[in-house]
Amino acid sequence: MTATEDPLAALPYAFGAPCVRALVRSTPEDFLVTELPLVEPDGNGQHLLVRVRKRNCTTPDVARELAQQCGVARRTVSWAGLKDRQAVAEQWFSIDLAGRPDPGLTGGRGFEVLEVQRHGRKLRRGALAGNAFELLLREVDGEREAIEARLAGISKSGVPNYFGPQRFGRRGDNVEQALAMFAGKLRVRGREQRSILLSAARSHIFNAILGERVSADDWNHALPGDVLQWQGSRSHFLWDGSETERIETEIAALELHPTGALWGRQGSQATDDMAEREEAVAGRYPELVQGLVDAGMDSDRRALRLTVSQLEWHWEEDTLRLQFELPPGAYATTVLREVLIVT
Repeated sequence: MTATEDPLAALPYAFGAPCVRALVRSTPEDFLVTELPLVEPDGNGQHLLVRVRKRNCTTPDVARELAQQCGVARRTVSWAGLKDRQAVAEQWFSIDLAGRPDPGLTGGRGFEVLEVQRHGRKLRRGALAGNAFELLLREVDGEREAIEARLAGISKSGVPNYFGPQRFGRRGDNVEQALAMFAGKLRVRGREQRSILLSAARSHIFNAILGERVSADDWNHALPGDVLQWQGSRSHFLWDGSETERIETEIAALELHPTGALWGRQGSQATDDMAEREEAVAGRYPELVQGLVDAGMDSDRRALRLTVSQLEWHWEEDTLRLQFELPPGAYATTVLREVLIVT
């Protein structure tokens, strides 16, 4: 894969390639993201929770400026999830202000402060209920009936839970950089960059595993040896093929999902044929696999299917307004690629 390629371009579609085109993100205001918090601030404690609205800047950009304004080290500022640069996004940050007064934050370059409250605990990665999206798709070229049928199908069945292109860097070269890092040809400065490259390597293997399941048309079905995960939970279990009727009912109801490997030292964690299938896909990327093992990454699992909640759409002449909610770690671009070709 070269840096100019779309990292998802070769991955198969679940419902057939889209035949509709639309202009996405003509302005940041066309892509609105609102973080759904997991907990409410308790009003006391050494951590300052700050809700911001940012535009055309990254989450780390905001974190660095908040740290400067508070006179603290960048590492004392944390967030629950990264948000797109080319968007208008509302999200929470926490700043460790142990022994310090509130600094009176109002905003900075590319962001404004909406709310400030004290809290007893640091905001950790992944500590959010999900994200709400409102997207404006302009100059839609295609049959409305086809678009609406595809959206209705997605609402009912979900979409393949691919990692979006954001995971692979602005130039799409994070996997190449990870390979260079593993080979000792790239000197990585800081834990944050190392973490980004390790995540890209795991995401690339996961997307390939999921793509194989989509091609086989069993990405949304449970097979013996699968590791299954409950909707809205990180809890998962190995399925031996028992209680088939109950499992199939819960899969169909979007309450339970098959998972794919996030590669690490323990390998697949599936069994039987499913382990062989995942290992065969991972075997296409021996340098990535060995690099992840040498880095001490523990294996994990990720749902193969992404549920799209509260999905609504409205037409405004040739513009389509989409609204939906996604769980943590999911990408709106993953949903869009099953609907239309972005221009």
